[in-house]
Amino acid sequence: MNQTATARTATRAEWLEARLELLKAEKELTRANDDLARRRRELPRVRIDEEYLFDTEDGEAKLADLFRGRSQLVVYHFMFAPEWDEGCPSCSAVADGFDETQLHLQNHDVAFTAISRAPLEKLLAYRERMGWKFPWASSGRSQFNFDFNVSFTEQSVAGGQSYNFRPLEGWQMDPAHLPYEGPGMSAFVLSDGVVHHTYSAYARGLDALWNMWQWLDRAPLGRNEGDMAWFRRHDQYPANA
Repeated sequence: MNQTATARTATRAEWLEARLELLKAEKELTRANDDLARRRRELPRVRIDEEYLFDTEDGEAKLADLFRGRSQLVVYHFMFAPEWDEGCPSCSAVADGFDETQLHLQNHDVAFTAISRAPLEKLLAYRERMGWKFPWASSGRSQFNFDFNVSFTEQSVAGGQSYNFRPLEGWQMDPAHLPYEGPGMSAFVLSDGVVHHTYSAYARGLDALWNMWQWLDRAPLGRNEGDMAWFRRHDQYPANA
């Protein structure tokens, strides 16, 4: 990681002057985020007629079952392919914040679940290893991951599949990198027994869901993203770190 500090040293008064100037920009960003949130809520809804089937701890489930009695559902598309023995390190870092968050969500009429293509037994074994408790469903028996553009094979890519609302390009289309899993999140609403898709986000659109980035963005040296390999699954850091 790059550990070079670039900011100058200043007096407290100079710091306060600069901080107040930055506060103006932060307030502008807050208002812009509030407006974006409103626009997300105003997006049109798409009726889901496909009978997706999932494997869950409670048995076979349809998409409507994942709401667990609530009117809203948010899904994290966790990168865990059927042939993998452990989940993606990046998704695992994001997931470290899910347990506490989903407790508050479910008390606000919002169900949460992670969904991956790996078999349920692999998901639950990995969840136990990581010490998590959030709901996790396997979509391996359906086209759910492909329809929501987070899983890719040579066949799906040849069929024109996209990621982050753009055509795949470069290494993403290279057969040497397929099959490929991508991260994402999606939101749904259930009304009169009918499920509608309301929102999805991918790639940098997930930054705000990753608690670690929010703290690092406020740390003196920031993310230092030049080497994205620095972070680990939380049980793989050196014991003396």
